[in-house]
Amino acid sequence: MRKRIITFAAMSENFEGLTYNSARPDLAIPEYGRNIHNMIDYAKSVADREERNKIAQAIISVMGQLFPHLRDIDDYKHKLWDHLHIIANFELDVDSPYPKPEAETLAQKPERVPYPQRKMKYGHYGSILEELIGKACEYEEGDEKNTLTLMIGNLMKRHYLTYNRSSVNDALIKDQLQELSNGKLKLAEDTELVSTAEVLKNTKPVNIRSNKKGQQKRKKKKY
Repeated sequence: MRKRIITFAAMSENFEGLTYNSARPDLAIPEYGRNIHNMIDYAKSVADREERNKIAQAIISVMGQLFPHLRDIDDYKHKLWDHLHIIANFELDVDSPYPKPEAETLAQKPERVPYPQRKMKYGHYGSILEELIGKACEYEEGDEKNTLTLMIGNLMKRHYLTYNRSSVNDALIKDQLQELSNGKLKLAEDTELVSTAEVLKNTKPVNIRSNKKGQQKRKKKKY
């Protein structure tokens, strides 16, 4: 019993020196971990500039080893040095091979991207297809324009069947193509578009009923 009390007392003394992460300063870039942040804090405290430069180079080497996939990025060393300065809160005075990033630049919010206000006649076709139709209308009459018109018609049919998986009449696609192009793109009445069976064969529908049965079976399974 006495031995257990002594052991517990020794453990208590060790726990007193522990610090929860919640009580520590936040990490500027958590992916690098607290050890890298501590290394950079130490580098900031070194008075000798030459020694400080050596430490910074060593830290960059360790950072590169932690994330070897960054080597696939163009000029990845520049990225590592930028991260070094960010973690140091731009307070590390070293001879960097790259200009130090500015804190004001990083703090700037990105410009607001305006939401497209364009109204589409048929939403299931999408705006890109409508732009493609507009480009096709600029072509001169000939085989190239006819081929492109047929490709657009097949694409419209695929989009339509994604929106409605039952069936679609080729005449409907041809009429809507002519409508969207203001009569500039026309397909002959005897033109055959890609078959509905071929389109549906390449897109597997989601069977909601079978998914529910699978979920019920997993719930019943005992572990």
